[in-house]
Amino acid sequence: MNTSLNLDKDHLTACISCGLCLPHCPTYQTTQDESRSPRGRISLMKGVENGLIPLSKEVVESMDTCVQCLGCETACPSGVQYGELIAQTREALSDHRKVSFQLRVGLWILLHTRILLVGSRVLAVLQRLKLVPAKALPVPSRIPLRRGRYVQHDDPEVILFTGCVMDVWLSQVHEAALSVLDSIGIRYMISGNQAGCCGALHSHAGFRSTAKKQALQVISALPTDLPILVDSAGCGAVLKEYGNLLGTEEAKIFSSRVYDIHEWLINDPKWRESLPLRRPGSKKVIVQDPCHLRHVQKAHESVRELLTPFVDCLELDDEGLCCGAGGAFSVDQPELAKDIRDKKLKSIQRAGGHLVVSANPGCMIHLESAGVEILHPIQVVAEYIDGRKDHE
Repeated sequence: MNTSLNLDKDHLTACISCGLCLPHCPTYQTTQDESRSPRGRISLMKGVENGLIPLSKEVVESMDTCVQCLGCETACPSGVQYGELIAQTREALSDHRKVSFQLRVGLWILLHTRILLVGSRVLAVLQRLKLVPAKALPVPSRIPLRRGRYVQHDDPEVILFTGCVMDVWLSQVHEAALSVLDSIGIRYMISGNQAGCCGALHSHAGFRSTAKKQALQVISALPTDLPILVDSAGCGAVLKEYGNLLGTEEAKIFSSRVYDIHEWLINDPKWRESLPLRRPGSKKVIVQDPCHLRHVQKAHESVRELLTPFVDCLELDDEGLCCGAGGAFSVDQPELAKDIRDKKLKSIQRAGGHLVVSANPGCMIHLESAGVEILHPIQVVAEYIDGRKDHE
């Protein structure tokens, strides 16, 4: 089978095969298979694009097993745009790949809020009746029985992007974020159903046409010039990439309005003015950087800066290696995702703490399913602020 991947030649030839990406690639570190590395995948892309090798099952599997964490981009001295290469390749391979029924259904449900909501409520009830094994599905161990209920202001200063899964499965994170905004007097509104899903998981899975439709929907639903705050690293990363995804001036302006909530808070004057004195004997938390916050948004240090007045941050010794969640990767490649996660669990054990914080729902769910006690960083901040209020 021969085909063109329609890849940018300059992007392809930028890779000099130095191998500095290999220590930062979770699939290579787990399998020690060159075809499961960025260097190996780019070599296969070149081979297919130049007609030197056929588009075989092995080539497709190599591309399918990429987590798209982009740790390789951070490590690359040549500035290879691997993220764009793998995204275009997976899109080109969409007609040649077998996508699991579970993944197809899951991606479809994310686009239909009512079905997601009803299905999640049923699942929440079944969880409480102990009719669903705790680790049977890639979902939180205790889904809320109701969707988040948020008070909004008439004259908002910011918009909190609520999305799909976060709003239904992890609404407590949104509630914590809004509680923190309330504590410093920031008026807000939420994106709600009109914006809906950001399309991140569809983009990761290679369905870029669906991702583009969702991008247009989100942009049209939020036409103001207000800053858009995001408490999901994966959502924030794709929202910031709408300009590149759509290539329009409107999309570029929209993306310029998007901030991870941690990076926005640490730069807000009201937050800096309200910072408490460091509490003696602060508890310790392990910071696990979501790849889309560390390698895509480059905003991971803001999490530490936000947490430091409240807790001691313990670092992992794996240089930000992916946990294996990878958007829908843990659904599409469950065994490999588990093997990658096992490396992360060992790193967490070596760090010596008990509570892990991570600013992405996929990471939270994936690690929680392995028995890790985990919270979103904004939940830790909100708990401290609420506790301070109780003692004032």
